[in-house]
Amino acid sequence: MNELKVLGKEKVGRYEFTGIEGGFGENKKAMLVKDIAVIHDRPVFKINQLITDNIKRFKTNIDLIDLLNTSEVFRKFAEDNGFIGSNRTQHVYLLSERGYAKLLKILEDDKAWEIYDELVDNYFNMRLAVKTDNKQILANKRLEIMEANAATRQASLMYKIAMGTSSKSIKERLLAKSAERLTGERFTPEATQEDYSAAEVGKMYGITAQKVGRIANELGIKADKPGQNKFGRWALSKSKYSSKEVLQWLYSKEGAEEIGKYLEGSKK
Repeated sequence: MNELKVLGKEKVGRYEFTGIEGGFGENKKAMLVKDIAVIHDRPVFKINQLITDNIKRFKTNIDLIDLLNTSEVFRKFAEDNGFIGSNRTQHVYLLSERGYAKLLKILEDDKAWEIYDELVDNYFNMRLAVKTDNKQILANKRLEIMEANAATRQASLMYKIAMGTSSKSIKERLLAKSAERLTGERFTPEATQEDYSAAEVGKMYGITAQKVGRIANELGIKADKPGQNKFGRWALSKSKYSSKEVLQWLYSKEGAEEIGKYLEGSKK
């Protein structure tokens, strides 16, 4: 077991609590439930009860340590630092970053996750600054974490937009930008052929989309569903008359040219 030590009062935003290091690994931060209760504006006994009722979800020495009931060393640490409220106190829970995240799932409080983001960014991950007591290192580390979080949020947003678009080329560009934002490496999407709808091919030759479809069927240039070939591909597209997605044959450049060749031949 790692030795526990009190770092003193920590302040993150408007929240003040007892900073503790050790117990879950060398230099790893931990938080007392009594401080978590104050931060989340909940009674200590309520938080303790939530943990006790869901104790199977928490792994001892990984997520949680009960300072009163784990070892004499931890009990003495709790006594020496005044963490035992009274003789009736049954548990003095200490949580790791991982344990705190599990507790939040039980709390089911949107505000709790906002607090968690702030504590993870500015407490659990500030080990270097605590050891060196260097304010510049602290500021740089905070900025680094904030930038990483912003990059992750941007990448996630681009991914969601990419998954919601029906344009293959736009989707590939957005996914490439999302990957670049996460990794810092530049990704170039592979060049893709341009697709044309039946209506667009019809405009090229002055005919209706329906006639384009009939010609394509007559020529047999459409692949089996789902599938693709050099003449085009099947793709999901929203129906004109409903919100449902339907399979639509999109023509490649070669596919559009085949329609043109057919029309030229029919004129002769």
